[in-house]
Amino acid sequence: MADMTATTARRVLLAAPRGYCAGVDRAVITVEKALEQYGAPIYVRKEIVHNKYVVQTLQKKGAIFVDETEEVPENAIVIFSAHGVAPVVHEEAAQRSLASIDATCPLVTKVHKEAVRFANEDYDILLIGHEGHEEVVGTMGEAPERMTLVDGPADVANVEVRDESKVVWLSQTTLSVDETMETVDALKERFPALISPPSDDICYATQNRQVAVKQIGAEAELVIVVGSKNSSNSVRLVEVALQAGSRASYLVDFADECDEAWLEGVTTVGVTSGASVPEILVEGVLDWLAERGFADVEILRSAEESIVFSLPKELRRDLRAETAPGASARG
Repeated sequence: MADMTATTARRVLLAAPRGYCAGVDRAVITVEKALEQYGAPIYVRKEIVHNKYVVQTLQKKGAIFVDETEEVPENAIVIFSAHGVAPVVHEEAAQRSLASIDATCPLVTKVHKEAVRFANEDYDILLIGHEGHEEVVGTMGEAPERMTLVDGPADVANVEVRDESKVVWLSQTTLSVDETMETVDALKERFPALISPPSDDICYATQNRQVAVKQIGAEAELVIVVGSKNSSNSVRLVEVALQAGSRASYLVDFADECDEAWLEGVTTVGVTSGASVPEILVEGVLDWLAERGFADVEILRSAEESIVFSLPKELRRDLRAETAPGASARG
């Protein structure tokens, strides 16, 4: 009888790892430190990371988010988002005499460098990613004349290259691992000589969060993913949860977006969050569930993460100067 009670008791399976990755943490801290160091306003081109709460919080502290570089007043400070920018954006910033701080995730920067190297070696580059995503726009800007976007397996038939013996694939870092490899397999069928990048482009955090959600999706009838709708990796977590066997999965920014109707007939709820989500938002969902009888929380840990990225060099330089012996406070 005790076993039966344990089986039918309402519980929450909390994925680990979840939430902030090293690149997001670095980008958010970059804006916070810049505001402390230089004072408001600090301009940020695009959303620093794809999360509504993070953007709203930084706006309250004095960050101004703009879509294009031309919206930043001349001689002001601008921060480039974690998703990366094309070289033309750096040129635009220089033309406006902007002091730019590049918060691009180092793993995205790695893909940019790969694109430049393969373009210099005269390869056709097939970039697997979603059209219009900021990371894709930035990466394609590194070698637009050599790069073709492949938006999923169905897009493979449309790909044309100059020389089938010199083709390489790269990918957006926040994609579904399974979908990306499905696209790669389809590309290899068309282009048998296709080569892979020297290291996997899909970032460690994206992979780890997908592995974790597969575990909870296999056991939970419902999976709640905390994240914003414009967050590619958060959207993928919903898809992965459903593919893993969960009956339903929903994406929410805040706990008040959860619907009690989702809990009908559910004994196990999985909870996770995208790589740009602060833990306070997950705690809000856990509190919401606890109020409805899902107070038993079990953490399912599938990986340990210890990666930390240093702040952008432009900001590190000024922070060092500020703390150097004899340094005077800025006016």
